[in-house]
Amino acid sequence: MRPLLQWLLVAGLTFAGIAHSQAIEPLPFKNHAEEVRFQHLTGQLRCLVCQNESLADSNAELARDLRLDVFQQMQHGKSDAQIKQYLVARYSDFVLYDPPLKPDTWLLWFGPLLILFGGAVVVAVAIRKRNRDGVSVEAPPIDNGDDW
Repeated sequence: MRPLLQWLLVAGLTFAGIAHSQAIEPLPFKNHAEEVRFQHLTGQLRCLVCQNESLADSNAELARDLRLDVFQQMQHGKSDAQIKQYLVARYSDFVLYDPPLKPDTWLLWFGPLLILFGGAVVVAVAIRKRNRDGVSVEAPPIDNGDDW
């Protein structure tokens, strides 16, 4: 019975450690307005590790560090624009979920449209080639099950 108890204790401590490592640690905000501002700002910034999550939602270690960095800059009286400018200077416009439209970010803005347009061109060429080669698409015969 003792080995089972020891195993349960080790398993419990392991899961407690994992749960603690995944928790987002609370920050000491001065008031509710500051907390709302922090959540709004970190919601506008992209996690550079996860890429599809905001800093507010990510549990990546870099996201935790960036959240702490944003919090410290807020404590030093920096505006949202100054904080974003600092992060863009370090990590480029990719850190913003809504990057500005400029030549450096054209691929971010128009890349998905170019891929969609390229796919439409490929489909159109394939359909034209099929029609030009005389291959017709006919409906398969209907099998009503009367064969037996």
